[in-house]
Amino acid sequence: MIMACTSQLTECAEQGRLPLSKRILDISVSLALLILLSPIFLIIALLVKLTSRGPIFYPWNVLGQNAVPFVGYKFRTMVVDADDIKSQLWDQNEMSGPFFKMRNDPRITGIGRFLRKFSLDELPQLWSVLRGDMSLVGPRAPSANEFSQFEDWQKRKLSVRPGITCIWQVSGRNEISDWNEWIRLDLDYIDNWTLWLDIKILLKTIPAVLTARGAS
Repeated sequence: MIMACTSQLTECAEQGRLPLSKRILDISVSLALLILLSPIFLIIALLVKLTSRGPIFYPWNVLGQNAVPFVGYKFRTMVVDADDIKSQLWDQNEMSGPFFKMRNDPRITGIGRFLRKFSLDELPQLWSVLRGDMSLVGPRAPSANEFSQFEDWQKRKLSVRPGITCIWQVSGRNEISDWNEWIRLDLDYIDNWTLWLDIKILLKTIPAVLTARGAS
C-alpha cells in the first residue's frame, strides 16, 4: 500500500515543496530548545523512570514525508504493554477514522497524564526536527497502519515533513474528533504555507500548551 502511493506523494511534494527558510527555522529553534531545555529533559527522564516500569523513551514508528518510515521518540507516558492493550479499547475510540483517541485512556501512567496535558512528552521530537525527519510545524505523522486506511485525497498530507505542532494543535487539540476535519486542516496548512504562518502557529502553540487547552 505504501509503495503504491510513492509516485502520488512525490508529485504532491514537488507541487508543495517548502523553501530553505523553513528548514533554517527548524534547525535554529530545535537546536536552541534542545540546549535550553536539557535540564527539563533530565528531570522528566528521572520522573518517568522512577514512577513506572519500563524505558524512559517510547519509540514512535511512523511515516514521514513521501511515506518514508522513521523512528521518532517521545517520553513514555503509558504502561509498557500499551500497544497490545489498545486493541481491547478500540470500541471506546473517540476519534473517527483510523486514529485512536480516548480521553480517559487507562494505559496512561500518573506522570504520563501530566506530561501529556502540557505536551511535555513531545519534547524529544525536537531531535527528529534537528535530524530533518520532522519539522516544528506540519501535519501529524501517521503510523503505517493508519496510512493504509487513508483515502486517496488524504494521502497528500504526507507531501511535506510531519510536525510537532500544526493548525489542529491550536484549534482545539483533543476537542477535534472528526478525522476528515483534521485532514482538511492539514491540507489547508500545506496549501497556504508561509514562513509567517509557521511563526504564528508556534506562537499560538505556547499558550495552548501552557493552559492545556483541549488536552485530555
